[in-house]
Amino acid sequence: MDVLQAMEKRHSVRSFTNQPIDGKIKDNLLDFIKQCGNESGLHLELVLDEPKAFDGFMAHYGNFSNVRNYIVLAGPKSKGLWEKCGYYGEKIVLFAQMLGLNTCWVALTYKKGAAKIQLNKNEKLCLLIAVGHGTTVGVPHKSKTREMVMNVSQTPPDWFIRGIDAALLAPTAMNQQKFVFSLKDNVVTAKERLGFYSKIDLGIVKYHFELGAGAQHFRWG
Repeated sequence: MDVLQAMEKRHSVRSFTNQPIDGKIKDNLLDFIKQCGNESGLHLELVLDEPKAFDGFMAHYGNFSNVRNYIVLAGPKSKGLWEKCGYYGEKIVLFAQMLGLNTCWVALTYKKGAAKIQLNKNEKLCLLIAVGHGTTVGVPHKSKTREMVMNVSQTPPDWFIRGIDAALLAPTAMNQQKFVFSLKDNVVTAKERLGFYSKIDLGIVKYHFELGAGAQHFRWG
């Protein structure tokens, strides 16, 4: 599948089989994570066969089962860190889907002290992405309408609508979809509304919007 198909087919999965991430799938995922880290300046790692981070009350409360692999999203402390983690984390999520893997964004329901990562002095751990071979493919989330997440003064072009539809497919914390896109000429502005982890969500939905709209049609404002 291509990335647009992955965007449509990908749903959150919290229960995983014992099948390892290995062979070409592992190599391709590691290479892509390294590429995203180099491009973004983030501290991104794939941790394999390590169940301790998800072996606690919070993980069970979050209905996670048999999570043994996860991607660490961290980076130098800065104003835009959370949004950048959302943007590049979702790039990795959709790439993993293209490889036949399943994923789930995880902000709270894991043991931070047990996550296998060595941070530099000025770095902050933002969140994890559970990854592996799911016991299911997940289910689609409920979605707001286009009109609820866009602010336009006239009929928008088709590319903008395609971007909005793609943004509505994006995962957001507690499925809150606390974002709004505005359009003036060919300049698109995306803003988060008050909500849990809305800055991470903003990065995720901006990547989806780019995929749906086509980056050649607009610039960010």
